[in-house]
Amino acid sequence: MKVTILVGSKSDLEVAEKARSRLAEFKIPCEVHVASAHRTPEKVERLVRDPATDVFICMAGLSAALPGVVASRTLKPVIGVPLHRGLGFDSLLSVVQMPPGIPVASVGLDAAENAALLATEILALRDPELVAALTAYRARWHEEPTGAPG
Repeated sequence: MKVTILVGSKSDLEVAEKARSRLAEFKIPCEVHVASAHRTPEKVERLVRDPATDVFICMAGLSAALPGVVASRTLKPVIGVPLHRGLGFDSLLSVVQMPPGIPVASVGLDAAENAALLATEILALRDPELVAALTAYRARWHEEPTGAPG
């Protein structure tokens, strides 16, 4: 069981760290890679073929092609995280407006932690221990005055 996080550039690593940290709370192995759909398509292709990856989280700004490119190369779940560059609408629309037949799940702008939680929920479909961990997480979420455990 593994989640692979792909970011389009080094400047996106700070947002990716939020997802990696949340996955670590659930003891889900993950790798983070800088791989651009435009600048390093061969690297993206190699990473998509990793048989150990169960879910991909892809983060990109501007045209945000990365989640769609990954989804076009795999049948595994892909979660797109549009990144706030400028107004953020370009990346948001790029992630949510995939062509028919190439679905990408999407979370809000810079919502890396939600992407990690969604990946955890997908993996929990096959793992009762993750179901228990998510149940406990949600219980803490309801108890915290800020509305979010941390």
